[in-house]
Order: sequence, then C-alpha cells, then structure tokens
Amino acid sequence: MEKRKIKWGIISTGRIAKKFAEALKFVQNSELYAVASRNQESAQIFANEFEVPKAYSSYHELMKDPHIDVVYIGTPHNLHFQNTIDAIEHGKHVLCEKPFAINYNEVSIMINKAREKNLFLMEALWSRFLPNIIKTKELIENGVIGKVKLLNASFCILSKNGNEHRHYNKQLGGGTLLDIGIYNVFLSLFLLGRPNSINSVAGIGETGVDTNLNITFKYDDDLISVMYSSFRAAAPIVAEIHGEKGKIILEHVYFCPGNVKVVLHNGEETVHDFNFIGNGYNYEAQEVVNCILNGETESKLMSFDDSINLIKIMDEIRNQIGVYYPEHDK
Repeated sequence: MEKRKIKWGIISTGRIAKKFAEALKFVQNSELYAVASRNQESAQIFANEFEVPKAYSSYHELMKDPHIDVVYIGTPHNLHFQNTIDAIEHGKHVLCEKPFAINYNEVSIMINKAREKNLFLMEALWSRFLPNIIKTKELIENGVIGKVKLLNASFCILSKNGNEHRHYNKQLGGGTLLDIGIYNVFLSLFLLGRPNSINSVAGIGETGVDTNLNITFKYDDDLISVMYSSFRAAAPIVAEIHGEKGKIILEHVYFCPGNVKVVLHNGEETVHDFNFIGNGYNYEAQEVVNCILNGETESKLMSFDDSINLIKIMDEIRNQIGVYYPEHDK
C-alpha cells in the first residue's frame, strides 16, 4: 500500500525557507501545502513561486490549518522557541531550523512539550544528513587516516550588513556562533564526540555579539579541534581532519553537498564523489517524513540528546566569551 503524503507548512518566506521549499520537490511521500508570512503579499508571492496551495498572513493561521501535518520553522533565531511551542500546541509536528533555540532552557522546554503532546520534533541541522558528512564519519571510524589528531574547521564570511541585520542584531540572536559557528561545533561533536574541555576567545562588536570567534575543543590523546567563525573575514570555508596516516579534506563549502578528499602520507589520494539529489535540504526533510510515517517522535540520526549536547556546549561558549541575550538568558 502506498504511504500517504505528509503535508508541510512553511513559516517564513526568507532565503532558507525558499531553499527548503525547493528541496521538498525531491522528498518522497511529501507535499508542500501552505506557507505563512507576517503579511499576505509576501506569503502569496512565495506561494506563486513554489506552487503552494495555501498562503497565510500569520503563523497562527497556518498552524490552525487541520490539513497540515508538519511545520518547518525558518524564522530568525529569537523566534524559534515560541514558534515551535505554538506549532506543537496546535498539534503539529515540527522541524525547526538551527539553532534549535537560543539556550538550553528553551530547548529543554521544546523537547518536553513535544514529548507531552507525542509529536515529532527535530532540529534542522541539514549537514547531519548529507552523504559527504556521513561518509567522512565512516572514513574516520574505519581508520582510513589512522587515529585523528587535529580537526580544523573554518566558516567565515565578510558581512557588510548593518547593525539591524540578524548577523549583528542582539535582539535577533545575532553573532557568529548561533548563525555559522554552530556548523563547526556540530562537525566536531559529530566526528569526534564531546570534548573534555572547551576554550573560546571572541572579538565582540559594538552590538554586543561575537563577530570573530575561535573555539578549541580538547580531547584525550592530545587530540584537539580548532574552529573559526567570523563576520569580519572572507576566509575559505573548509574543514580538514588530520590523522596519523593522512587527512580528510571537506572542500569549499564544507557543510554543503560536496566531495570528500582523502590524502595519505604515502602519496595515495582518493576523491569520494556523490550523486546528490536536490539542493541538500531534502535529506533532512526525508528523515522527518520517514519518522512521521513510522510513528516516531524523535530522529535517531538527529536526536534530542544530540541537540541538547550541542546547545549546552554553545551555552558554555557564550558564557566564556560574555555574549548574553537578555530576553532569553534569564
């Protein structure tokens, strides 16, 4: 028997929401049914572009639609918590864009609410589901480069946006850590596990958020992970994992679909290519659909514990560098 189609509602009409809408075309047993913005015109333009049947002028209108199974939340960081709670209260499964929320307290409330309502909830950290990232972990676990000694990850962009932009606006959860540095932290956690210690240093801009950030994770056996994120530098966005036998290179842009190159000290070089489908966001969406159709309320691939570990570490980093969001960190 053919499985039913899971109907999606998208909250937000921004850049990432558009990428997600495009990706849904490649997701089996899935249908983009509705979109919501804070004004009807924006919602209708989005609906016309992606052939969405319903366009709503408020998030709550979308959440009340009885035909929608799951809501994708692509709003700014500071809204993730309340949007998720509202969607769950309306009986909807939720895929919430990273960061899951601003801090651990919010994330724990979201998870508890989903458990209470027996609804699916997952953080939309799309890199977790990309074949190149999964392959990298497999190569490490298979000992292809021997025992890992160093991970180096850099996600830096030169942001010329003003202080009101989400990159720099503290009220919107601005700063590099929650926006782009999270990919570095996730990669280290996914490939190497939880560190023994964390050391963070940041350049703080005039709005009180981190504009330059360096994080170092220390593990057993002299292994370290060194990570950089910046809105002040147009440095290459790359990640390398160095082991005793050689290195794995996730080439530009490492957190997106791409090749995985293995270069061994003996001169042997291998490039792993992948037949990617869609723009990459479809992989996480397919996981959500599969879980819902199977009656699961939590993904085994991006579990609640995974999101809890991630947000707790980011809370510790923010504590070290002195970045606080008054409306959230109470």
